[in-house]
Amino acid sequence: MVIRTYKPTDCLETAALFYQTVHTVNAKDYSARQRDAWAEKHRDLAGWNRSFLHHLSLVAVEKGKIIGFGDIHKDGYLDRLYVHREYQRRGVAAKLCDRLEKSVSAPVITVHASITALPFFLKRGYRIRKRQAVFRNGVFLINYQMEKRRLHIFSSGA
Repeated sequence: MVIRTYKPTDCLETAALFYQTVHTVNAKDYSARQRDAWAEKHRDLAGWNRSFLHHLSLVAVEKGKIIGFGDIHKDGYLDRLYVHREYQRRGVAAKLCDRLEKSVSAPVITVHASITALPFFLKRGYRIRKRQAVFRNGVFLINYQMEKRRLHIFSSGA
């Protein structure tokens, strides 16, 4: 597996991976109606691409296929982290998250984690700030505002 920076040519493949992941991996925690509201079949690809270009965005590639992706804003907001359904529990998300977290100097990393992703982030040392019901496309979705405070050790230069 290679982790590299997102390129605009990755747009369609990441959008398809997002849709497929939400509609399969998240099926145990969200209804079909909720999944449809979260990941619509037809996505604004220009907007999707712009959002990746405004953040540090990475993709995980294996045998020429994108198997995961994630992005983080410079203020420490981890926006997206998705792994192909056939590559779940193989360390893809952990490797992407490690790189994303290390790429920013923010003292706190924040994320809005799905019910499905909650155990992953808890294991990584994130804590729940609050459970919330988000209204999207006419449907309520439960997720969790989470944060991970990072310790910075500063040298006095002496």
